[in-house]
Amino acid sequence: MKNKWIVLILFFSLNACAELQNVVGSLPQGGGLSNADIGAGLRQALDQGIEKQVSKLTKTDGFYKNELVKILLPTELQKVDKGLRDIGLGNLADEGLKALNRAAEDAVKEATPIFVNAVKEITFADAKNILLGNDDAATQYLTIKTQTALYDKFHPVINNSFAKVGADQIWTNLINKYNAIPFTNDVNPDLTDYVTGEALKGVYTMIAVEEKEIRNNVSSRTTDLLKKVFVLQDGNK
Repeated sequence: MKNKWIVLILFFSLNACAELQNVVGSLPQGGGLSNADIGAGLRQALDQGIEKQVSKLTKTDGFYKNELVKILLPTELQKVDKGLRDIGLGNLADEGLKALNRAAEDAVKEATPIFVNAVKEITFADAKNILLGNDDAATQYLTIKTQTALYDKFHPVINNSFAKVGADQIWTNLINKYNAIPFTNDVNPDLTDYVTGEALKGVYTMIAVEEKEIRNNVSSRTTDLLKKVFVLQDGNK
């Protein structure tokens, strides 16, 4: 479960035993969790989170048929879409939209290890505040700490994915056809930049979904360790 891994990640990255013990000891009701318990729980939560949510995005239609994260056309390309449909090229326009989502699906698959490594590098000195925070507190913290670095990592992966799934050729064809329509202004959008940003939004959105689930649904805490960690927040709601 994704929340699991994010919120529990709060502790996992604190390899220094003394620092981790201070954080655990400051949590309400004590917790009775050892450093080893916290580390094991974080690994467990991370694995389950990626498997349950991020992995969904890597499958065919993981973005395209998920209304929470489906990549729509940027404003500049909406007129391209309309222009093509007006001259009977609606099917080609549909393929263009699908290609953007396919590139994101492919890129998230390749970039998942990058994302995991970035998460492990986060310092969780304020673990208590995140654990006892809002339903998306861990996701927001994670976004702030990793977004810039992950963008830099995702961008070349997205660029490669465009070529891999044929999105570059599809959109070159689409844009050329649109630019050839009389009385239209030529467009040349940076689709790699746009899809990179949208793919990252999709990843964080799905993390937030899982975080909310594990915070609010006791049955989603599928192991004893997860139950022990999150019961600390339950008593403070």
